Amino acid sequence: MKILKLIFKNTLRHKLRTLLTILGISVAVVAFGTLRTVVTAWYSGVNASSANRLIVRQSVSFIFPLPLSYREKIAQIPGVKEVTYANWFGGTYIDKTNFFARLAIDGGTYFDVYNEFIVPKDQLDTFKKERNTCVIGEEVAKKYNLKIGDIMTLNGDIYPGNWDFIVAGIYKPKLKSTDAMQMLFHWSYLNERMVQEMPGRANEVGWYIVLINDPLQSASISNQIDNLFKNSPNETKTETEAAFQQGFLQSSSAIISSMNFISFVIIGIIMLVLGNTMIMAARERTREYAVLKTLGFSGKHLSIIILGESLTVSIIGGLLGLLLTFPVVNGFSIFVPKGMFPIFQIEPVTIIFACIASLIIGFVAAIFPIHKALTLKIVDGIRFVG
Repeated sequence: MKILKLIFKNTLRHKLRTLLTILGISVAVVAFGTLRTVVTAWYSGVNASSANRLIVRQSVSFIFPLPLSYREKIAQIPGVKEVTYANWFGGTYIDKTNFFARLAIDGGTYFDVYNEFIVPKDQLDTFKKERNTCVIGEEVAKKYNLKIGDIMTLNGDIYPGNWDFIVAGIYKPKLKSTDAMQMLFHWSYLNERMVQEMPGRANEVGWYIVLINDPLQSASISNQIDNLFKNSPNETKTETEAAFQQGFLQSSSAIISSMNFISFVIIGIIMLVLGNTMIMAARERTREYAVLKTLGFSGKHLSIIILGESLTVSIIGGLLGLLLTFPVVNGFSIFVPKGMFPIFQIEPVTIIFACIASLIIGFVAAIFPIHKALTLKIVDGIRFVG
C-alpha cells in the first residue's frame, strides 16, 4: 500500500506536466486510431470477400468488356455452381458529389450469388419482372430519402443520356461488412438501349462472378476458365474475389502504406513524450532515490515506483485517447463519402493495438529512469544538485 501511495503522489506531484503528458498521449492515440480506421476501411472490401466467388475479367484491364457469350461456356466447367455478371455504369445522381456504386447486373442470378444482400421476396419479384427498376442499399435509401416506387434519374457518362429507374427494392446487408451503398439495375435494360444507340457496345459485360462449390478448387477452376479463352480476342484473367478487390487498391497502395506507417510512427511520438516526462522526473528525484536507498528501499521497490508512475500516465492517456477516438471517428465519418468507404468504423484490432501500445510505451519510457535509479550511488545522489 505504501508503494501504491508513493506512485500516486509522484504522478500528481507536477499536476500540469502530468496533465499535459496525458493530453499529449491522448491526442496521439486519437490520431493513431483515426488513421488505422481509414486503413481498415480501405481494406473492408477485401475482408468482406467470399471465398467461393471468382471474378473473371478481361486480361489486359478491368475497363475492357467481355462478350456475353462467355457465360454459357464458363457455366459448363465442373465445379461451377452459378455464373452471373455485372457492368460498371458510373453516371451522376443529382450531382457529382453523390458517389456510390451503380451497377448493371443480371437480375435473375445476381442475388443468388450475392446472398448477403437481403431483399424482401415481394420486392425482388417486382424487380425481376420490370426491367426499368432498380434495387438500392438501405444506406442509399436513407441518405437520399428514397422509398419504393420513387424514380431515380442518372445522368450517364460512360453510357451517355438520362436514365430513369423505379426503385423496386431496398436491400439490407446480411453482415456489418456488407456494402449497403449500391444501386443495382438490369443489364438487359442497359443493353436494349445500347443495341439501338451504340450497337458496337451491345452484348458486352464488365465482368463475370462465378460461384463455385468448393473454395479449395478456386485455383484449378480459375486456370480452366482462362485456358478456355486463351488466344481469343478477349483473353480472361480469373482470380478470387479478394484478389480482385485487392487489385483496386493497388493504385492507392503508396497512400495506404504511408498512412499505415505514419500511424505506427505516432506510437514512437507517444513514447518520446512519456519518456521525456519520466527522464525529467528521474532527474528531479535523484536525491530522493538516494534517500530511499538509505532507508532500505531495494532496487525492486524503486523499479516498481518508477514503472508504476510511467504505466499510470500511459494507461490513463491511452484510455482517454480511446474514449475520444470514438466520437472523433464518428464525426469524421460524416464527411467521408459512404460510397468510397461503405464501412467506416473502429475495428477491434485498432483498439487492441492502442491498448498494447500504451502498455509497451509505459514500460519502455521507464527503462532509463529505472536504470539510473538502480545504478545511482547513495553518496552521489545526496550530493546531486539539479
